[in-house]
Amino acid sequence: MTSTPDDSLPPGAGRYAPRDRFGRFTEGVARGMGTPWFLLILTLFCALWITWNVLAPLGWRFDSAALGFTALTLMLSVQASYAAPLILLAQNRQDDRDRVQIEQDRQRAERNLADTEYLAREVVALRLLVKDLASKDFIRAELRSLLEELERNTAEGTTEGESTAEPTRDE
Repeated sequence: MTSTPDDSLPPGAGRYAPRDRFGRFTEGVARGMGTPWFLLILTLFCALWITWNVLAPLGWRFDSAALGFTALTLMLSVQASYAAPLILLAQNRQDDRDRVQIEQDRQRAERNLADTEYLAREVVALRLLVKDLASKDFIRAELRSLLEELERNTAEGTTEGESTAEPTRDE
């Protein structure tokens, strides 16, 4: 069986490759936004933007500090407006994977419970069988009584056998 890049997706999710690619893309973006590197790069970007638009010659500035860095504010707003849905999409995919995992765990727990109950019944059956088996002491006692009975019969048989034995032809 060949494995797909994301085996933890719900059944049937692999049929829609474009949606799946977009889902993986959203997860990648959301995962990237949740790192310290993203925050560091965004902070450096904003610092450079503000520094450039404050210290650069007037002709080179493209966002006015007097207007509150409107372009920077607009860019950060667009980034935030795209980040929220991408994060939600990634969370929805994770929820789907979690639901599948929970269902698999539930099925595995049911199988384990059934196996445990079966083994418990088997152990009880074996205990009952072992309880009915003759013990070593019981067998020894039975063998001793049989040996005593055999010796007694042999001793009685020889004394009776000598007196009741038939004569041979030679006699």
